[in-house]
Amino acid sequence: MSISAPAKTFFDYLQKGDVAFSLPVDKSDIFGLTFPFVRVSCYCNKKTTGSTVGASSMRVLGIDPGLRNMGWGVIEVDGSRMRHLGNGVCKSEGKDLGLRLLSLHRQLTDVLCEFQPTTAAVEQTFVNKDGAGTLKLGQARGIALLVPAQAGLEIGEYAPNKVKKTVVGVGHAAKEQVQHMVKLQLPGVVLKGPDAADALAIAMCHAHYTRSTSVWEKAKEAANG
Repeated sequence: MSISAPAKTFFDYLQKGDVAFSLPVDKSDIFGLTFPFVRVSCYCNKKTTGSTVGASSMRVLGIDPGLRNMGWGVIEVDGSRMRHLGNGVCKSEGKDLGLRLLSLHRQLTDVLCEFQPTTAAVEQTFVNKDGAGTLKLGQARGIALLVPAQAGLEIGEYAPNKVKKTVVGVGHAAKEQVQHMVKLQLPGVVLKGPDAADALAIAMCHAHYTRSTSVWEKAKEAANG
């Protein structure tokens, strides 16, 4: 395998952190031209602190994308019961866009390593009048989708209004209302900020729709004998 000098520097840098990357490939020059059959895999060197997921439960990672602050929240769902496991904010570091995205990738990967979610959910991006801002948000959202996808998780995507409608009951609810309902449904939770609260709301929304789909599928199986 032929790896260019910039690519080697990049992967040497990643190897120093908690997450190590490997590139099993036939023909590759990562920062060069083409790289057919490239498959990027990652594993975690960091010890997990989250408890083992029960056979009947589901652990959901909710992500609120943002280039400056990316909120995350993890809940465990068992039937109709939800339990808070953790929440926080990944803050991008670095002067240029590439380094900021890389820092978000590494921090979010650490979250996956620690809590070992079984599924993930990401808020959809809506286009507003600020085209440049929307583009940057879309790039951060790419990281939010990439990290759980690299871990092999199924990812749900939900519009902001759908999340608010599910959690609060009103599609145009204010952030304060979302935070209030998150605290109400996850007793004892200490929110690490509005972005983390939104991420927990996204996780709760995903749990609701995943649970509804599961009930519907079981009903169909029973009806079909």
